[in-house]
Amino acid sequence: MVDFDEKPPVLRCRGDEDRSTQGRRRQALTRAFRAQADVVVDLSELVFADASLMVDLAMVARRLRRHGRALLLRGAQPQIRTLIELVGLHRLPGVRFDGPATAFA
Repeated sequence: MVDFDEKPPVLRCRGDEDRSTQGRRRQALTRAFRAQADVVVDLSELVFADASLMVDLAMVARRLRRHGRALLLRGAQPQIRTLIELVGLHRLPGVRFDGPATAFA
């Protein structure tokens, strides 16, 4: 499940996210596109994800970057960090990390 809170702008990803749940996250992602500040992505409760979620987060980062804002990834569990590394989300401009960047080295 992915939801978005505007104040402060936090995109929360929980449970399992894959291509079959992609349609259900669209509303939250659309709201995140319009954020007036940097968006925190709380991954602390995300147990499983596939590349479709990472692509969606990359799209959010791209749109935010166009408006001078960033995407801040927070609380990724080891298996999610591995996925972030595999797809290269951590190398995109406008994507930052809450905590040591060495976790993604």
